[in-house]
Order: sequence, then structure tokens, then C-alpha cells
Amino acid sequence: MRGSPFDLRERTDAVRSREISSILDGERAIQGRRVVVFLAPGSGRVAAIASKRIGGAVQRNRARRVLRAAWAEVGPLAGRRDAVLVARAAIDGASSRELVDEMTALVTGTARR
Repeated sequence: MRGSPFDLRERTDAVRSREISSILDGERAIQGRRVVVFLAPGSGRVAAIASKRIGGAVQRNRARRVLRAAWAEVGPLAGRRDAVLVARAAIDGASSRELVDEMTALVTGTARR
């Protein structure tokens, strides 16, 4: 079914893997307790990464889902920049509200060091 929201060929809001690599290599990491944010000039796309350190498939999928949900609120603060969000082990059990607060502080530069 073409045009379906589940048709991955039609998605243009995701950052492609080679673009993720270049963002991770070339940009400065903004590190938080639960998430690391990489921002690069772009069109406002986002990629969420959760490694096996986060846990099994269920925990990794939840971490990516919560990261994307939180970024939906925080993204406009970052302007038209592409973002790569990397989950840290402390994300386990975090709510999207907690991540919104943390990412807002990271993106606006008001995070406590």
C-alpha cells in the first residue's frame, strides 16, 4: 500500500546511516545523564540510537520510542538542525517528560555540568 505511514521508502524525516556516521564523527556531543545529543546543520531530521548496553530488544525499542517522543517537543528549540540521539543506560524507566526536561536543558545550554 503506497503512501501508507508504514511504507519506509516514503519516510524523509529519518537520518540515513551514512549521515549518522558523519554527524557522530564531526559534531560535538552534548552529554546528559540519560541521552547524548549530536546536532548538525540540516533539515530537522532525527535518528534515535540505543545500543545493546541498554538491554534487550524490548528495552532498546522503548528507549528509541521515548527519545523520539521527547524530541518531538524539543526539536523546534534546536531549529533546522539534524539530530542524533544516543540513549544511555540511565534511560531505563525514564518518562518522556523527564527526557523532554533534560533535552531542553541540553539544547538550550542550561544543563548543569
